[in-house]
Amino acid sequence: MSIDFIDDSPGLTDVPGFRVGAAACDIRGKANGRLDLALVVADRPCAAAGVFTTNDVKAAPVRLCQRLLAAGGAVRGVVGNSGNANACTSAQGDADAAETARLAGEAVRSAGEVFLVCSTGRIGELLPMDRMKSGVAEAAARLTRDPAEGRRAAEAILTSDTRPKTCTARFTHGGRTVTVSGIAKGAGMIEPNMATMLAFVCTDAEASAPFLKDALKAAADDSFNCVSVDGDMSTNDTVLLLASGASGVRVGPDGEPAATALFREALGRVCFALAEKIVGDGEKITKVVAVQVSGARSRADAEKIARAVGNSLLVKSSWFGEDPNWGRLADAAGYARTGLDESRLDIHYGDVPAVLGGRPLPENKPRWKEVVKAARFTVRISLGLGDGRFRLLASDLTDGYVNYNKSE
Repeated sequence: MSIDFIDDSPGLTDVPGFRVGAAACDIRGKANGRLDLALVVADRPCAAAGVFTTNDVKAAPVRLCQRLLAAGGAVRGVVGNSGNANACTSAQGDADAAETARLAGEAVRSAGEVFLVCSTGRIGELLPMDRMKSGVAEAAARLTRDPAEGRRAAEAILTSDTRPKTCTARFTHGGRTVTVSGIAKGAGMIEPNMATMLAFVCTDAEASAPFLKDALKAAADDSFNCVSVDGDMSTNDTVLLLASGASGVRVGPDGEPAATALFREALGRVCFALAEKIVGDGEKITKVVAVQVSGARSRADAEKIARAVGNSLLVKSSWFGEDPNWGRLADAAGYARTGLDESRLDIHYGDVPAVLGGRPLPENKPRWKEVVKAARFTVRISLGLGDGRFRLLASDLTDGYVNYNKSE
């Protein structure tokens, strides 16, 4: 049995048991007709789980989702908006997030059922609730499994992104097909431990909320928590997983082990693909770089080094300049302060060695330069100290990024 993976799929409309709708309700206040609200509704209340930002400053919708999921009840759907983060908005922000959830339930004739809420956009401004109300109503009226609406929903959650981010994975077990599909947004303020990103993942597998939480955390740790664009952690990052059970295939401790293993693999592939799309769409970037650290004493040490390298402004600037300055890599790896032994340090650009056992290989510089000219390449750092390893997807730092973010 294998996973059938579809890149750039229609998104959540691929999943039986869910309908989606999108609307343009001018949340940004620019009257440009841009889609800015998405509604995802399960045919019946379903199990759900989420992972969230670790920032001490959490947006109102994050706090709402965490509280609702902690209560352990079934979830009927999700409302997501772009253009306004509803973050740092005090008690009014909490009230507006709760009101958005209430509006969604009312619009789909499911008053009293649980709706999760996610927001992304400008921090520190109150949601325009009159426009939110009309947007929720419009999205509810459009609810469908039509693939075209699925693509509209994926577009509605975007902010500075240049393109929607979708994918779908399927597998067959016992003659039944199980689908896992996701949509995501994110381009800037991207840092491991979640980022200024939203991701909604739906499946028709049948599962308990505790199992979904465990599976989602494992998948996020190997995907969304392994990417960085600019090192800034957001107030709003959220990944939600909803399971309709429409396939009739049970996964988890009380399900078939083979189906459960395939589900974890499918979920992992969807999350990793979405995370990779986020880095690839980083604000004004020109390079996507895989920083692979191996031979560390632990995974935690490997992660510290990968983050130090991937978030170093000097390293990122050299990638933009297509300069294979391995000294900056070594410096960043060292200031991660994991007890690195320079005499065991190996650094490669792709498969071309730059340093072996701490000894520079300047004769390979022409080959290094060819590697870093590519839009995507790998930097491999081996420490020779143990079995710990970590892979971070990072990007370069460009003058375009600075100009884009120097004002709003």
